[in-house]
Amino acid sequence: MRSSRQLSVVSRQLFVLAMLSSVVCGLLSSCKVYSFTGASISPDIKSVTIQNFTNQSENGNTAVNQNLTDLLKNKFLSETNLSLANSGGDLEFSGAVTGYAIRGQAPTANETTALNRLTIIVKADYLNNVNEKENWSQAFTRYADYESTQNLADVERQLVNEINTQIAEDIFNKAFVNW
Repeated sequence: MRSSRQLSVVSRQLFVLAMLSSVVCGLLSSCKVYSFTGASISPDIKSVTIQNFTNQSENGNTAVNQNLTDLLKNKFLSETNLSLANSGGDLEFSGAVTGYAIRGQAPTANETTALNRLTIIVKADYLNNVNEKENWSQAFTRYADYESTQNLADVERQLVNEINTQIAEDIFNKAFVNW
């Protein structure tokens, strides 16, 4: 059986441990809400609006902008606690696909190329209706290579999805990870 003095020491230790835990938790959550993705979102932010991105590229795939819009919405729904609002969200994203180009890469001796590169450029606008100092507008560029022996029509859907996934990640990181 423990003496009352031993119980008093244990009680004090538990009290000190509980207080330290409370202070640490309070410090971590006082300014921002942190997620396992590295994103920090103010607790004042509750909703996000993602407008349909437009396609302003001259010769781009007609589905490239919708694919990007869908990937962005899915990223926000799966990696944040924000609700998706049709309009007037605390945060608003809009933009356009401004470039869609295929260029030859890795020239070979017989004046052809071994690889082709699909490049997509997206201009994204971010409005933070809670803290307007965080607003920005930026172009994001990503690309993917494919064998020149492959027909673009056979690999285009996969390449567009791969590139747009990277661009959606870049937009998300710019807004919430502050890279």
